[in-house]
This record gives sequence, structure tokens and C-alpha cells, in this order.
Amino acid sequence: MQQSKKVIYFFALIKCLIPFLLIYPAFELHRDEYLYLADATHLSWGYIEMPPLLALMGAISKWMGHGFYPVYFWDGLLGGLTVIVVGNIVLQFKGSITAVYIACISFLFSVFLRMHILFQPNILDVFFWTLSAYIIVLWIDTNHKKYLYFLGISFGLGILSKYTIAFFIGAFLIGVLLTDKRKWLLNIHFYMAMLLALVIASPNLYWQYSHHLPVLHHMQLLKDRQLQYLSRVQFMKDQLTITLPCFFIWILGVLFLFFSKEGRKHILIGWIYVFVMLLLLWQHGKNYYAASIYPVLMAVGAVYFERLLQQIKSAGVKRTLQLGVTLIIIGLGSFFLPLMIPFKSAPDMAKLFIGMHLGNSAILTWEDGKVHPLPQDYADMQGWREMTEKTAKAYHSLPDSIQKDLVIFGNNYGEAGALNFYGKQYQLPEVIGDDASFAFWIPDTLSKKHLLLVDFKPRKKDDFVFSHFHSLEILDSVTNPYARENGVKIMLYGQGDDSLTIASKIAIKELKQQYNLH
Repeated sequence: MQQSKKVIYFFALIKCLIPFLLIYPAFELHRDEYLYLADATHLSWGYIEMPPLLALMGAISKWMGHGFYPVYFWDGLLGGLTVIVVGNIVLQFKGSITAVYIACISFLFSVFLRMHILFQPNILDVFFWTLSAYIIVLWIDTNHKKYLYFLGISFGLGILSKYTIAFFIGAFLIGVLLTDKRKWLLNIHFYMAMLLALVIASPNLYWQYSHHLPVLHHMQLLKDRQLQYLSRVQFMKDQLTITLPCFFIWILGVLFLFFSKEGRKHILIGWIYVFVMLLLLWQHGKNYYAASIYPVLMAVGAVYFERLLQQIKSAGVKRTLQLGVTLIIIGLGSFFLPLMIPFKSAPDMAKLFIGMHLGNSAILTWEDGKVHPLPQDYADMQGWREMTEKTAKAYHSLPDSIQKDLVIFGNNYGEAGALNFYGKQYQLPEVIGDDASFAFWIPDTLSKKHLLLVDFKPRKKDDFVFSHFHSLEILDSVTNPYARENGVKIMLYGQGDDSLTIASKIAIKELKQQYNLH
């Protein structure tokens, strides 16, 4: 037991250090991270794009200091804690050091290698799904009501982290009905525990209600623009892809839960997996929405793998199989490492992809349908500081009279978020935008006569708001060929007329109504 725990903490430490040691310094934060850090500047019980817990963590990161490392702290911490939970699931199933080792490397070399270098709600989602599964295992093993209350706490915090935990909760409730745990439906403690989850989540639920449920509009936009076009067949194929180095381990876990006499004691975990998948297929979920269910299956599968090894009499065959599985997981994981972490400079990563013969693959194809030197996610980690430096240079080149009567506008949340993240270093005023939660923070009207727009191209001449500016000058642009923002221009709109205030007030009111923020 002590040796197994040492292995768990060893891999947890490795997981904690990965963001600090492997991300190449020239790669910046991802565009989504700038949005979540902007949320941290406007602490609230809710946001258009997510619940509040990640924003609170972002605020703590800002208190810890400026830069990337305080942000990486949470990636490493949540990744390490999840490793510890995975390891303890193995121990609860009476797995020994072999099962612990296999479970940890499976977690380490799968899609979570990518997830835990990004400050996104996913890191919390993975943790609370895995923690909830561990608590359910303890509840099954002990039949003690206290674990229901622990589960309620985990569910509540999970809701405050990412709403996709609703799929896990729904699958859990259906699974309870299908197992002998349904007898707890006659126990008041079951309902009190679920009520505890609602109490913990209630500040966010009330925020949603008091702001006319902007999450529904956000979900509808997501469905209209992305989810309805996703293939259910591709979704299922992707479940193997995102866990490719170790997919056979979690499959063993599913087989153990449903077909092994020992595993059927915990069949509730198996039913949760089944109904999570069915719910996501029904709702056209993205492939990674299901990722959070795999850590517990990896733990269970590692235990089953160890049980199968124990049935083999030949010590040599046992060692060969154990070594073979280890090499497959680590070998495949290492081969796909360039797709998980940008550990070299952008030019070197581009050369590496060419060497891997990925030049015309879907991996390098962006949303625009074109093939680029880097994956879109990596390109989303380039060019932000350059954009801010050039915006600041343009801003400070203007006369004081114009600076005092000017607002800076980032066209999308990445641009607005990055400008605000770096802006204080360059003495920039707060940047506004109309994308995601920036729509909530934008003033009700534009009272300035000048506007510095950061966008790919000027607005149309008949634009309802921008037509009230009577001069336009392009001052600079982003020139990083590896950045998704390559070509973004810094444009000065000036000579706003007297109707600008009224026009902007009307446009901003309509914008906020779209998100039910009226």
C-alpha cells in the first residue's frame, strides 16, 4: 500500500510540473484563457460562457502575480489532484502497484495531457467527475449515507465549474434506478444530499434566473453554429482517438464492470458511462465532453488488467505483457506528444509536423477549411503580445486630446481579453468588446468620439454604429505567420458625429437583448 501511494504521488508531481516544464516559453496563453482571466476581473456568480469557479481561481492567479506561471498553477494542481483520485480509485478496488502504475500512465498520456496545460473549465470538470465517481465507489462499498453528502458537495461544486456535469448527474440518477441502490430512493438522506448540491449551486442558478438565463442563449448559439453539424458516428470514433495510447485500458474497465462477477458490484459506474454517452449522442455533444468519464474507467481497467495478469502462471509472460502495455502507452503517448503540447518554437513545431507527414491532415486544418503550419489550438497561443504592443504603440502615438476621447475595441473575446491581460504593462485603458461576457460589461453607450478597433478588416460603410465615424486610418497590423490573429489590423476611427451616442446605445441594447441581459 505504501509503495502504491508513493507511485501515485510521484505521477501526481509529474503532472503538476508538466505545464511549467514542457510548454515552450514563446507560446502564450490560449485565446479562451484570456476570456476566463477577463472574467476574473469581473467576479460574479455567473457568466455568459461558464459558471463562476474558474473565474475565482483566475482572480487568485492575478493576486499571485502577473504572467503565465500563476495561471499554469491551476492546470498543474488540478491535474495532480486528479491523478491522486485516480490512484485512490485503484486502491479502493484493491489494486496493487501494477494497477496504480498502469492507471497513472494511462491518464498521463491521453487527452488529459492537453487539457491540463490550458486554464479552462475542463480541468475542473475532469476533477469533479472523477471525484464524484470515487465517492460513488466508496458509497457502494460502505453503503454509508455520509458519502451521499460528499457526493452532493462534489455535484454542487461541479455545477459551479462547468454545466456539463449535468450529463454525469443525469446518468447517475438513471443508473441508480437500474441497480440495487434504488432502495436509497426511499431514504431521506438521498434527497437531502441532492438538495445540498442545489444549495451549493444556488448562487449561480439564481444569477442565471435574475439575468434571464443567458446560458440558454449561449447553448442555442452553440447548437446552431456547431453542435447540430457534428456526426454521432464521428463522436464515437473520437472516443478512441482522444484516449488512443490507452483506449484498451478503459475498454477493459467497461468489460470488468459489466461482465466480471467482481466488477458487477460497481456496475453503477458502468451504467453512468453508458448513459453519459447516450445523453451526449442525443444532444450532439462535442467529442471531448465525454472525456471526463474516462479517468475512473482507466482506474478500473488497470485493476482488471492486473487481475488478468495474476491468472497467468508464467512470471516471464507476466513481465512481458506488463512491459508491452507500458511501452504501448508511453510509446504512442510520446509519438503524439507534439499534438498535445507545444514544446518547441512555432517554426520548429511546424517543421516537426511536416516530418510527421501531417502537412495536409485534418490536424492542421482550421475552421476556415485551409491547411496551416500549426494546429488551430497552437495558433491560438501566438501573436497576442505583438498585437498588444502594436496597439499600445498606436495609442500612445496619438495626441493627449484624442487619447482622452478614445475607446479601444477588441472584435472578439480573445483580442479584447489579451489586450486587457497585457494592457497594464503598456498603460492601455480598459478594452471593451461585444463578444461572450464582454457583451455584459460593455457600457450602455459609446460616448467617445474616437475608437481604436482591433479586427481583421474595417467595418462596412453602412454599419449602424461605425458609419457615424467620418475618418479611418489603419495604423498597424499583426505579422506573426504562425498566429491565428495574423493580419489583424489596428484601425483608428475618428470624428464621431453627434448621432454616435444614440446609435451605439440602440446597438448595445439589441446586443444585450440577444443574451437576455436586458
